[in-house]
Amino acid sequence: MRDKIVTPAVVPVLILVAFALSSCGITASRANEGYANLDSPGYAETDRSMSLSLGKTALRFAARFLDDDPETQALLRSLDGVRIRTYVVNGDTGNIAHNFERMGNRLDEDGWDPVMLVHEGDELVQMFARHSSSGLCGLTIVSADDEEVVVVNIMGKIQPDQFGDVMVALDVEDAPAVQVASVDY
Repeated sequence: MRDKIVTPAVVPVLILVAFALSSCGITASRANEGYANLDSPGYAETDRSMSLSLGKTALRFAARFLDDDPETQALLRSLDGVRIRTYVVNGDTGNIAHNFERMGNRLDEDGWDPVMLVHEGDELVQMFARHSSSGLCGLTIVSADDEEVVVVNIMGKIQPDQFGDVMVALDVEDAPAVQVASVDY
């Protein structure tokens, strides 16, 4: 008898809790303009080693602990989400390069603009930006070498003067000095 009473009451509560958690900002939202819908760089060629998705709530919580770094604190507060995926390469790097091209074409079809391409030795880094009526709303960086593939998707209102801070926060080694010109959209 007790099971019949509890079950009907618990189901709506569980549905409400699931809905609240999915929209609370702990993870990055797929509904964000800066969200990049990306596939794996190759299911047969790579194994995902890490996946991280942080939404507004998590980023603002982290910003509260950066009192000694106001630039990074401001950057974290301006973002809506950050997604990071890393993959270990265990297959044909030629197929991965082909999948990169397919990813780039898909991003282009979805309104992303290629803004950087660095091909040095066995390393390839691509950066795409997405603009909205209010400015830059997303950055996607894809980096690959013979051992690892890293995909980073940053969502939010990224100001051009914060671009260097984004590169530092992402720990981009040997990044060239960047000068950003403002452009009206």
